[in-house]
Amino acid sequence: MKVKVKVRRFNPEKDHRPYWGEYQLEAQPTDRVLDLLVYIKGYIDGTLTFRRSCAHGICGSDAMVINGRNRLACKELVKDVGRTIVIEPLRGLPVIKDLAVDMEPFFRKYRSILPFLINDEPPPYTERLQSPEARERFDDTTKCILCAACTTSCPSFWANDSYLGPAAIVQAHRFIFDDRDRGAQARLAILAEADGVWRCRTIYNCVDACPREIDITRAIGEVKKLLLVE
Repeated sequence: MKVKVKVRRFNPEKDHRPYWGEYQLEAQPTDRVLDLLVYIKGYIDGTLTFRRSCAHGICGSDAMVINGRNRLACKELVKDVGRTIVIEPLRGLPVIKDLAVDMEPFFRKYRSILPFLINDEPPPYTERLQSPEARERFDDTTKCILCAACTTSCPSFWANDSYLGPAAIVQAHRFIFDDRDRGAQARLAILAEADGVWRCRTIYNCVDACPREIDITRAIGEVKKLLLVE
């Protein structure tokens, strides 16, 4: 099948404003959008810039806006997105070049919620045991791959880039509800600040954008409830 791929191009070093690059190519219905981008870069325009790594929906590096929705290019099939495919960089983060955005503001928020196990108690002789029920309490939020698709789909983040964003809150949830961790109070203090969890307006864009199907809004709601109890 013939497809038209429109890519929002921008090189800050030489372009005054973004422009659309248009490419016509043959594709199979089961080709992924990432396959098309790789073909364009390899055979049509080597200057096209985008990120990719595992190409199997695990690393999260190829998150971008595909036909208006945040998606991983390695998971979107041509048959599902149509013969005209419009691709843009993630919104709300500075564009380095074309589809590659500066992820440092996103990871700075991630680091701010202390995304690691905190426990100063004397370690046991073996590992810190945990029951299946205790693990299930936060299992959903362990699936986050830090692709930034949820945060960059959030209107609250677009309006206020100081907002921690869904991904950081999901990561905080993962540790707050881990019964081996002792850092919940420190994280809750961060989440209770003006640009923390209360900036969420329950719009559900994040849930639609998540490639791992994490129930992000539920996780944010659970953190809010915990703050109200505290």
